[in-house]
Amino acid sequence: MSSSPSRTKGRRLVLLGARTGGAMAPRAPGSVWLVGAGPGDPDLLTVRALNVIHRADVVVHDGLVPDAIIDLAPANAQRICVAKRKSLHTYPQAEINRMLVAFALEGLTVVRLKGGDPFIFGRGGEELEACRAAGVECHVVPGVTAALAASASAGAPLTHRDAAQAVTFVTGHAKAGEAPNLDWPALARANQTVVIYMGLSTAGMIAQCLMRAGRAASTPTVIVENASLETERRVVTTLAGLADAAAGLSGTALLMVGEAMATAMPTVSPQGVVSLPPLGEVPAAPGMGAPAWRDLRGVAPSTASRSDRSHATSTPKRGGEIRSALRGVVR
Repeated sequence: MSSSPSRTKGRRLVLLGARTGGAMAPRAPGSVWLVGAGPGDPDLLTVRALNVIHRADVVVHDGLVPDAIIDLAPANAQRICVAKRKSLHTYPQAEINRMLVAFALEGLTVVRLKGGDPFIFGRGGEELEACRAAGVECHVVPGVTAALAASASAGAPLTHRDAAQAVTFVTGHAKAGEAPNLDWPALARANQTVVIYMGLSTAGMIAQCLMRAGRAASTPTVIVENASLETERRVVTTLAGLADAAAGLSGTALLMVGEAMATAMPTVSPQGVVSLPPLGEVPAAPGMGAPAWRDLRGVAPSTASRSDRSHATSTPKRGGEIRSALRGVVR
């Protein structure tokens, strides 16, 4: 029999104020913590988030939060999964709000564990409002949002002095399945990065809206699926090719559009899926010559040169090389 903590999966009755006999002694109100769990890799969890999770009486978590993070909670903490996948919701948002408030009023420390950051398309604002309306103490712990992890792993900066003077996060979906009501002319301006969350299924529509508003069809574009996880895949394409590139992916993904995406490193070619090459076999970017990364596994620090050590921890393009890669796409 497994000794791992049990989790509430699927839609189940959540009991509040259970009594073991006699009247319950009144308890001081608890609190709600809206905690960003980051993009999925436990190494990207913040120290503050870890400390809060360690104190949880109840963990109400998203479906995208991995077990490795959920299991950081005390063994006796109740775990409730409130996964939302497109239109399939384990609990409606209003019920989640009531759940958080009710647990806190029972005197419990409630951790609402969310993928990424609570305030970036995580409905954290709605939950904060519900707690305030009920007079429940509510705290927010920021997390590493998926766009930052995707940008870092792809080696493509969201901002760049020459190529991206602004970055905008938008959602590819709106309430009740409606098309997002976005300022397409503003998003179509050159020399900025647009990051689209939850836009994989609407990638073709998004590309058409941007191009009709004036964004160049040749604008470099990257799709990052499962950012920060071992299963991460990246497709490097253009705005014109976005719909076709998205058709081969089905996981949780971000779309990143902008001139600075010209520096991104792919793991998926336009011809299909390829596996992530091991360190030392990273293909050279077009026009970049030999790969800059070298396989230093097994090389003692004392025998590796300073240049070698920097290659092992940096992206293949640096300084002037980035400017060369951007030349021709920056207006």
